[in-house]
Amino acid sequence: MNRLVSAVVCVFLLPGFTLGQPRYTRAQEDQFHRAVTTALAHGAYDDARQIASERDASDPSAAALLARLDILGGDYIAAETRLTPVAAANPVSGASLELALLQQYLGRREEAIPQLQVLVSRLRRSTDPLDLYQAALAARALGDHRLANGLLRSASRASPDDPAIQTLWGELFGEKYDQAEASRSFSDALALDEEWAPAYLGMARALADTNPPAARSAAGRALDINPNYLEAHLFLAQRDLDDREHDVARQSLHRALEINGQSLEARSLLAAIAYVEDRIDDFESEVEEVLQINPAYGEVFRQAGNLTARNYRFEEAASLVRRGLELDPNNSRSNAELGMHLLRTGDEQGARLSLERAFDVDPYDVVTFNLLEMLDTLDEFETFEQSDLIVKLHPDEAPVLKNYVFEVGQRAFDELAALYEFTPEGPILIEVFPQHDHFAVRTLGLPGMIGALGACFGKVVTLDSPRARTPGEFNWESTLWHEMAHVIALQMSNQRVPRWLTEGLSTFEQKRARSDWARDQDLGFAADLNQDTVLSLRDLNSGFSSPETISMAYFQASVLVEHIIDFYGESVIYRLLRAYGQGLDTEEALELVGLGFEVLQASFDSAVEDRFGALRRAMQGPEDQLSVREPTERLEQLRGLSGEYPGSFPVQLSLGQALKEAGEIREAQVVLEKAASLAPMATGGSSPYIPLAEIAIELGDRNQAIEQLAAHLDHDHRDIDAARQLAALAEEVGDGLRLRRAYELIIELDPFDVVPHQALGRLALASGEHGVAVREFEVALAVGPVDRVSAHVDLAESYFLEGQLDPARQEVIAALEIAPTYERAQELLLQIIEEGL
Repeated sequence: MNRLVSAVVCVFLLPGFTLGQPRYTRAQEDQFHRAVTTALAHGAYDDARQIASERDASDPSAAALLARLDILGGDYIAAETRLTPVAAANPVSGASLELALLQQYLGRREEAIPQLQVLVSRLRRSTDPLDLYQAALAARALGDHRLANGLLRSASRASPDDPAIQTLWGELFGEKYDQAEASRSFSDALALDEEWAPAYLGMARALADTNPPAARSAAGRALDINPNYLEAHLFLAQRDLDDREHDVARQSLHRALEINGQSLEARSLLAAIAYVEDRIDDFESEVEEVLQINPAYGEVFRQAGNLTARNYRFEEAASLVRRGLELDPNNSRSNAELGMHLLRTGDEQGARLSLERAFDVDPYDVVTFNLLEMLDTLDEFETFEQSDLIVKLHPDEAPVLKNYVFEVGQRAFDELAALYEFTPEGPILIEVFPQHDHFAVRTLGLPGMIGALGACFGKVVTLDSPRARTPGEFNWESTLWHEMAHVIALQMSNQRVPRWLTEGLSTFEQKRARSDWARDQDLGFAADLNQDTVLSLRDLNSGFSSPETISMAYFQASVLVEHIIDFYGESVIYRLLRAYGQGLDTEEALELVGLGFEVLQASFDSAVEDRFGALRRAMQGPEDQLSVREPTERLEQLRGLSGEYPGSFPVQLSLGQALKEAGEIREAQVVLEKAASLAPMATGGSSPYIPLAEIAIELGDRNQAIEQLAAHLDHDHRDIDAARQLAALAEEVGDGLRLRRAYELIIELDPFDVVPHQALGRLALASGEHGVAVREFEVALAVGPVDRVSAHVDLAESYFLEGQLDPARQEVIAALEIAPTYERAQELLLQIIEEGL
């Protein structure tokens, strides 16, 4: 945050202290403070200037205000000229604080810091809220957020109706990532004055990561109040850059420079845009202009690094931030961000060094603390290297997950590399976290990310362990495959692929690897088609920035990728990736492969209707909800609707469920089968196969129940309860193929359940797949079976049949140590001895 600009309603609002008697009373200073902060918060700069003119030019508060207006317009020389004599005569005043903040902004810390320290020392002892507020500003500028927080708490108690105090307090919370408290403070400010533009901007910042549309709306409200609000323009520019809308961002930045042509922040963002667009000469030119204003402004490189990292070019980002640290080596934020960039390249040792430097300067930065704590946790992980992969696992999980991670990860690497005719630079680091918040911190520095399961940075993949979530909540193997597909897309495009293509490819590759891994949103997409809410292809990339559209954006992007492959050929995808790698934008990349948005949109719309037209029609039904809840009347109403909407999946499913609940299972079976024919891919609570399986069981037809459960699992690869039910039924009827499929799926969803490992191991032994049997019995022992003796012997037999006599002997001996008279173990030991002779 620009601390100079964010002090817009702060510095000059306090009493004009002198070492002697103040010129105005406390009441007069408070009145001046209220009038000026209100004028500035409302964007009424002419009113503020008029208020200042009512005092003598030598008055510290008036001088601070006029200097602030100079600074807002970029006239730093005029501001300093105005402030210097007044601050010299009034060393503990708003003028002296304004001058110190200006000196700090211009890189003259050796002048600013001593004055800021004096102000904190003198003013923190006061009980007056404006003194405390001024002291908080100085403490914040010195990086002492803890002291600033305490001072603002006291100021707020003394003056609870001051929106300027509440807003500054909110900004302080926001800087330390406590967005809940920040939002509360901004809400308090707006309750006091609903036109307080800085509070709207603060709210926008607090919402930026969790609700981008609401954040934009709040920033827009700030600009409605004050069209010349520089920081609001900067905020919107940053949001547009996050969405890769560079041209729109440039418009906001040019507007910002019309307000203040010397804005370091605006020029830094323009430099960042030039860098990510590979206009290196323009980048260096912008940097030169920034450094002419402030020769120590390493932030210009941090900002460029930040935007470059947001574009997934982490090694370049690290290099940029290092350039900034050469100018400003004690910048805690730069050191912290360098640590984050290095983590994303896989350089965890270098990341720790940078984060520790950041922590030494600012021990209260939550992200820095979280990342260092996460690295401490990672130090306890076990590390395994094999072929193209390095895998880090928690020691409690390594014996269970190790072989599966290598098997899925390496298979994905090999198959995707062959498919795309591209070998990624390795090794690929894969880290699997048993606690979701550790994964979230490894990814973004903060806990949360509730909807995220995995992340890829090009050469680093992180994901939740199966234990991080309830069994059946997600399939970690499909997640790992998804992230490995990102490795291809990111590296093949030189880290420049837009989100619509990389997410579309990864989601499509899940489906291509295994049809049951497809993202199960067909019904929702069909409903969106009926409501005409499907994103246009031009808006698809921005759909990933909105909580309302991000989930469906994944699915739509995968449908688009599949359409491009089916209609235009696989090579078009490869050429698009390489085009992005050359620095082309989407318009240019599409043109290079002979497409354009209009052509692609037309063919996509046609393909979507061909693929989803029948389902779209099946998702139609009555607009009104059922008017009755009483079961009998509701059933009759559904019967009537069924006749009126015979091709409506929602109506047929609801009728079938109601008939089943009423005990009319034969009729329910017919209706549910019709529902299944209308939407065979329905999953979860919308799946007709589950009630059909229940009906089959009730009718004593276990084979039919197996068929229905298998059909359900063809589309719903996360339903662990259905998989367990399928396993039980398949075992009862002796259906070995379905039994094996069920156990394999259970292991995917809950690899820490010992039963399916033992069962699959026995099936593998029976079919002569001794290697699979070894893997499963090893895992079963690691998980902890009830009967360890049998588990040791099972593994020993598998080793023996695989020809591994020494491990077989060790396992038999382990069994006999527990149960010396166990005949099966004794007999197997004799066989092993005879084989070894």
